[in-house]
Amino acid sequence: MSDYEPLEDERARRALVLHPSLKATAAKANAADLRRRPEARLAEAVGLAAAIDLEVVHAEVVSLSAWRPSTLIGSGKAAELAALIEENPVDVVIVDAAVTPVQQRNLEKALKAKVIDRTGLILEIFGARARTKEGRLQVELAHLNYQRSRLVRSWTHLERQRGGFGFLGGPGESQLEIDRRLIGERIARIKLDLEQVVNTRSLHRRARQKVPYPVVALVGYTNAGKSTLFNRITRSEVFAKDLLFATLDPTMRTVRLPSGRNIILSDTVGFISDLPTHLVAAFRATLEEVISANLILHVRDLSHPDTDAQAADVADVLASLGVTESSSLARLEAWNKADQLSPDVRDTLQNQADRQDDVVLVSALTGYGCDTLLQRIDDRLASDRVEIDVTLDAGDGAAIAWLHRHGEVLEMQEEDGHLRLSVALSQAEAGKWLKRQEGKPA
Repeated sequence: MSDYEPLEDERARRALVLHPSLKATAAKANAADLRRRPEARLAEAVGLAAAIDLEVVHAEVVSLSAWRPSTLIGSGKAAELAALIEENPVDVVIVDAAVTPVQQRNLEKALKAKVIDRTGLILEIFGARARTKEGRLQVELAHLNYQRSRLVRSWTHLERQRGGFGFLGGPGESQLEIDRRLIGERIARIKLDLEQVVNTRSLHRRARQKVPYPVVALVGYTNAGKSTLFNRITRSEVFAKDLLFATLDPTMRTVRLPSGRNIILSDTVGFISDLPTHLVAAFRATLEEVISANLILHVRDLSHPDTDAQAADVADVLASLGVTESSSLARLEAWNKADQLSPDVRDTLQNQADRQDDVVLVSALTGYGCDTLLQRIDDRLASDRVEIDVTLDAGDGAAIAWLHRHGEVLEMQEEDGHLRLSVALSQAEAGKWLKRQEGKPA
């Protein structure tokens, strides 16, 4: 799938991280650029580098009045960085922005080092994190789409001298031999394979609907604590670590709510600002679990200084999937990492959460607020649920099967050739049952 080959020695790979930032006057036309401080964006980029075990030897914000078409950061800054790299050699320069192929080529010549942009870095992480066949296919699809865009008037014969790095390898060596036709053929094959994944997921989804247990999908900014909360609630051991994109492949577990009903809790890949469109498209099969959920549980890191900006970024990704504030899909917010807040701040936020029915303050690490969260999930799902008592002939297999397929049979007793059932149904399914009993099509 890739030309990844680990370095021969085991020293930490060294990186220089740059976050190019337009000055406020230049950025004011784009509100998204002003959501968080450049220093916070730089810190996030350093965290992304750490997620693939890079040793960041230098990191800085590069303040610009405008993007430079040839090098993005300008020739003067490039020369300054080249001198720094000559004194402190690095394996890769990470530019926390979208870099065109021409800019990448010019920067590599000026800095005499490999350069990858934000998309390339996230692809590196996803390549390292994917464990399932589906995850690997999705990463490869995103990688190939990204690589195809790098083939346009980008490479010269000089770049055959450039070695590979990490998952992306490098457009030198064998990558130069891959033409657009071969990439296109591989993309077509992967898309066919992923269609099978979508079909399989649809079958699984229909099977769950026959149970049927409501699905609660965890979403949130990367490293907000989704997997830790998932483990706390489900008593599982899903990989959870203080790393960006610690979770890539989706995981589902059954959870019993305080009322005794079961739900399926789904842990999904974390979102991030400026999530590359290649990745959104590639992971759509996975993210469809969010679209089809009965309730979205948005996990937020309330200890993070940019928590509001992160929430806005999550909203942007959800909107790209068709889930907006005006959608009928039920939502809850779990304000996580209460254990990292000062007592005064925690008390203030707890008072705010107590006054809202769609917010719960929790600590996935300590379990604080998790019982309240489960009760709130129970209440929210119960608001669309009615329980009906039904008496049927014991031989009415079609009606019995319909109730099992569309509702949750809570109790069933047989008496004198009849079945008495207590069934929980959604409002919509209860309406269909009444129509069915009236002889109308359900």
